[in-house]
Amino acid sequence: MKAEEIIERLARGEGMFCGLVCGLDENHARWKPEPGKWSVLEVINHLHDEEREDFRHRLDLTLRAPEAAWPSINPEEWVRERKYNDRNLQSSIKNFVSERRRSVVWLRSLKSPEWKSSHKHPGIGPIRAGDILCAWLAHDYFHGRQISNILIQNTELLSAPFTIKYALG
Repeated sequence: MKAEEIIERLARGEGMFCGLVCGLDENHARWKPEPGKWSVLEVINHLHDEEREDFRHRLDLTLRAPEAAWPSINPEEWVRERKYNDRNLQSSIKNFVSERRRSVVWLRSLKSPEWKSSHKHPGIGPIRAGDILCAWLAHDYFHGRQISNILIQNTELLSAPFTIKYALG
């Protein structure tokens, strides 16, 4: 595993998300492609909470105390309970960027981390610290794609009576 490259890509992730959503108006940020699907604003707030309560925290526990129980998380419920779609987009992206920067500083401060340190996850079995780091980056790309898809669908609505077929080749 090339941990330094993964950490560098995580550092650049803030730019990816800012590039996708900064300047988007609040109505478009709250727009959902269909009931039950997430809005851009919900994705950004999900990323913020996952940054603090999932990836950084669980990686830290796996490195320091792999036998310790992980605190439970419920990202699907958080969307509603924490009222992600009622928040302000610019504040939400600022919060995410702040947490991401804290994560990157922390990751870069680790001295010879034992990436093979393993936690026994009750649902998926053993998961190593390196697995969490790699999944963290994949999670960024997954949600970057999700935001892109939401924006494509929204562009299609904005384009009527024209189409976006030419872009989709």
